[in-house]
Amino acid sequence: MTTHRLLPLLAACVFSAAAQAATPDSCDAERVQLQVLGSGGPELNDQRASTSYLIWLDGKARVMVDVGGGSSLNFEKSGARFADLDAVLFTHLHVDHSADWPVFVKGGFFTGRDRDLPVYGPYGNHLLPAVDKFQEALLGLGWSYLSNYLVNDERAAYKLPATVVNAEDTVWFQSLERVTLKGLNVNHGPLPAVAWRVEAAGCSIVFSGDTSATSDNLTRLATSADLLVAHNAIPEAATGVARRLHMPPSRIGEIAAQAGVKKLVLSHRMLRTLERESDTLREIRKNYQGPVDFADDLSKYAL
Repeated sequence: MTTHRLLPLLAACVFSAAAQAATPDSCDAERVQLQVLGSGGPELNDQRASTSYLIWLDGKARVMVDVGGGSSLNFEKSGARFADLDAVLFTHLHVDHSADWPVFVKGGFFTGRDRDLPVYGPYGNHLLPAVDKFQEALLGLGWSYLSNYLVNDERAAYKLPATVVNAEDTVWFQSLERVTLKGLNVNHGPLPAVAWRVEAAGCSIVFSGDTSATSDNLTRLATSADLLVAHNAIPEAATGVARRLHMPPSRIGEIAAQAGVKKLVLSHRMLRTLERESDTLREIRKNYQGPVDFADDLSKYAL
């Protein structure tokens, strides 16, 4: 074949490959669901478990994001099986996102789990440890009888290998057998925090965690997501420390619109935002017109 005939053919092939690469995978929505185990924050009188989520794939709970207080009871109520989990993700290590982890680890002894359960979470600083050091202190020192899950100990049927994520500019990712995990650092005042994107069966769910979202990292991570779980911890008029730690409803709406997310679920609902849903929705609607839902414990969402 002559060169002048070959060049158009090569150009067509390159264009076709680029077009295919640019076409997003379609979400097989019947296979994937989000379930909220804990829709509250750190308060005692909100009648809610603290932050925790499950991603179900083909009828099995495969990924758990955060494990706040009360989540272990709702995990049981959900019908999930600890042995089915492929990964546990921490957005950050405040108590309302991590307190039930020893409960799950101890309870896992009675579930028949016989394969390692990888744990992923944020880097550390002078205020909070990295996820690996956190787990070592929690299970190795705080509850030393659980330390065999951290070391090569024949008494433990599985281990809890921890991976530290510190991704400020480039998206971190890890492909597992059934899901792909992606993470980016987000602003939560001076505290280490990671927003997560979980992809399965062509579907994508993004978890903001607690963040003021002063950078564009959450927007980048949530681009074209099928569902964004955003934390509605403060009202629009909040100031001071609360505003430095959390994003107001207007910022949630901006991010959802800019990222083009298909559905928005508001969680981490606190007393200062409960009963103010109409105000919250009004601020969000200034930018985002897609479906919005206010989460409750054990709410379940199809994609």
